Amino acid sequence: MAKKNSKSKTTSNTIAQNKKVRHEYFIDDEVEAGMELQGWEVKSLRQGKVNIAESYVYMRDGEAFISGMTITPLNQASTHIVANPTRVRKLLLSRRELDNLYGRINREGMTLAALTLYWSRSWVKIKIGVAKGKKLHDKRTDMREKDWARDKARIMKSKLR
Repeated sequence: MAKKNSKSKTTSNTIAQNKKVRHEYFIDDEVEAGMELQGWEVKSLRQGKVNIAESYVYMRDGEAFISGMTITPLNQASTHIVANPTRVRKLLLSRRELDNLYGRINREGMTLAALTLYWSRSWVKIKIGVAKGKKLHDKRTDMREKDWARDKARIMKSKLR
């Protein structure tokens, strides 16, 4: 009987997160999409040289694109290609998903926001959130609820001792 190869996987599948989105928007629905990437971009993603905090997703001609995502090129990655770190990248979605997103954006006044960039086996996936903007009072309410949850956890911890 053959032994199983037990490789300990210590790293997470998450490459980058956009934490600011959850503060600025109500996330209604999440969709997983693939990305069209070049070789040097994949090498940079493996090193974690990416920022999606300023990125946004938009629809044009029935296709979805992400703009503002910065992938910093590695020095040793490629010498014969001129790397553009902030180029517009195409998102890979099915026709049904694209039509659903397009309808929700136009009909309901929603927007698309990049939430998380992660590995799914050997593929790079991005989680897109269908979002609606928060008002200032909504942000204050959320902050108040988070503060109370933190204080409640502290109180419970001290009571158990």
